[in-house]
Amino acid sequence: MCALGQADRGLVAGGHPATVAAAGAVLDTGGNAFDAVVAAGFAAAVAEPQLTGLAGGGFLLARTANGAARVFDFFVDTPGRGHGVAPRALDFIPVEVDFGTTRQEFNVGLGSVAVPGCLAGYLHVHAALGRQPLAAVIQPAAQLARDGIVLNEHHAYLVGLLRPILFRSPEGRAIYSRSGEPLACGERLVNPDLAAFLDRLAASPRRGNGFDAPDLARAIARDMEAGGLLTAEDLSRYEVFERRPLAARFRGREVLTNPPPSSGGTLLRIALELLAARRPPPAWGDPAHVVPLVETMIETDAIRSGAPAPTRPRFGRGTTHVSVCDAAGNVAAMTTSNGESSGYIAPGTGVMFNNMLGEDDLHPGGFHRDEPGLRVASMMSPTLLLRDGRVELVLGSGGSKRIRTAVLQVIQNVVELGMDLCAAVEAPRLHWDGETLQVEPGFPAAALRALEARWPIDRWERRNLYFGGVHAVVPGGQGAGDPRRGGVAVVCGQRESR
Repeated sequence: MCALGQADRGLVAGGHPATVAAAGAVLDTGGNAFDAVVAAGFAAAVAEPQLTGLAGGGFLLARTANGAARVFDFFVDTPGRGHGVAPRALDFIPVEVDFGTTRQEFNVGLGSVAVPGCLAGYLHVHAALGRQPLAAVIQPAAQLARDGIVLNEHHAYLVGLLRPILFRSPEGRAIYSRSGEPLACGERLVNPDLAAFLDRLAASPRRGNGFDAPDLARAIARDMEAGGLLTAEDLSRYEVFERRPLAARFRGREVLTNPPPSSGGTLLRIALELLAARRPPPAWGDPAHVVPLVETMIETDAIRSGAPAPTRPRFGRGTTHVSVCDAAGNVAAMTTSNGESSGYIAPGTGVMFNNMLGEDDLHPGGFHRDEPGLRVASMMSPTLLLRDGRVELVLGSGGSKRIRTAVLQVIQNVVELGMDLCAAVEAPRLHWDGETLQVEPGFPAAALRALEARWPIDRWERRNLYFGGVHAVVPGGQGAGDPRRGGVAVVCGQRESR
């Protein structure tokens, strides 16, 4: 879904109408882009709980109207500080999820929980850059949790898909089921415990992890004694890091993205540099467009494979993104995730914790071997494009390894191919998965023939969330929510005073 902006209004693009509406409501009442993106994060925890949550992790790339840019890293840490002797048996259970054409195994339970960062990040960002009272920023999410959210087709599908995880506890079944079956499209998901938790947070704001209030931290730690590694010390010692964005150049633009220790931004910069060394394509879908694009993806993977092995676990699974600009010139790009969720809900909060320790491809050296307190790396790539010192594009995506290729293609569509933002986001995508070229429908026959002459191809029958979910805004121009992930964009916010 696209929105046409105005030079003196704000824009929001995100993964759910309620997420976007929460940010828009804050902008409409005088909040800035940073108030709005934090409001969106809280609301997404209610409206998109299969993708993100307060006990997940993420990154926010912020640039203020005066040109100062920084990345807030509130991703997850490996747990176990002050643990002493590890539990004899971790609650670490394999669960198979049926995607229809394929099945994939994830590990869930208490032993899959990493130290959460999202709530700490939202509180930190608001304290650093927000303008409205925290209660006003939280209120839309609290009301949404209290009144409930009507599931759309996309999110009802995710509830059904993740049923083995969401139904692991009585608390999870109470939230996500009706009469023993997963909530269906058109049914209402209500989370009164989450509403009450948000109300308490708004009434007594605190810095820190957000889950480190003494009584709550002790309750979580007691639960973890049954097979988890997360400790009260992990919660109290968690830090949000502020980092300098990673910078690159592409066709006369400055690109700002996510820096190390995460790898997504670095790989995006490599891909942009490789693409810039080639001749600009004559038209979208031309063989001279798609063949060099795939070559760039393959070369980026080769460079990544030849790099030293990562010294930390990596994460990049189910994610969501929100992009915001306000009338004053502040912009924010935020990507967050809860993994597939662990199935564990912290007492009295309605918050299901992440399972970011539970995926074998993210821990090639084996599970639970990393020292406590290590910041987990990620493929997340919230990104800004600047031209002559002005923000031209704010974007990011969910989609694991497809994040960088989705963001790369939207940037190329806008910068090299001259598409408007809506067309750039909705255009069919490609992704090289290491062995096969995955291809969405819609590419011209000549392009497909050129690709098939070089590589094995898997032709998809319809657009799919596999290829990411790029939610983006052009300040003073357009906003685009990716239809692959139920995206929405709206114009909102007070006009800039002059």
